[in-house]
Amino acid sequence: MMRSKQKMLEMLDTIQEMFPNAKCELNHRNEFDLLIAVLLSAQCTDKLVNKVTAALFQKYHTPEDYVRVPLEELQTDIRSIGLYRNKSKNIQALCQTLIEKYNSEVPQEREALEALPGVGRKTANVVLSVAFGVPAIAVDTHVQRVSKRLKFCRQKDSVRQVEETLMQKIPPERWSQAHHQLIFFGRYFCKAQRPNCTECPFQNDCTTGKKTL
Repeated sequence: MMRSKQKMLEMLDTIQEMFPNAKCELNHRNEFDLLIAVLLSAQCTDKLVNKVTAALFQKYHTPEDYVRVPLEELQTDIRSIGLYRNKSKNIQALCQTLIEKYNSEVPQEREALEALPGVGRKTANVVLSVAFGVPAIAVDTHVQRVSKRLKFCRQKDSVRQVEETLMQKIPPERWSQAHHQLIFFGRYFCKAQRPNCTECPFQNDCTTGKKTL
């Protein structure tokens, strides 16, 4: 059975107390860097992405910089990141689209963002929220895991269903911050492997916690 809206918000308040300064941990200078970093982060840790972009963002500053180099060179620059071949192709195609359609600027509309090569709903949500201050909830592996463990949604729900459930129960003004706090809770506390159940304030409300204890 899913949590009531009131109970869920109470639990989010507790998570907020645990991680009051939760924020996007992908290093970036502007919305364009953020877009590239989020694209690179698919099936990859933020820590590794930041390691790669430390050099990448020194070499590339604009969409024109990315399309100017041979594809093989860009692949070499991000080789340590998973799916680097596909991501390199998407980055160059994305940058070409930005040049041709948006004067090399990152669009601020969801539909335009999701139409860019390699950009899905999660990436668009992160860019909208972090870069442009548009309320959004990006459901990554941490948000999905925590939401199901704490019964914010149904176990069988898809990523989109998890997002819709969270949006229905959380006030829009809390969407962006709740997204980051759920990520921090999942990344640093309610981990996929060896979650910190013994110190968890929700151990009596969580099936995983009860099993672990």
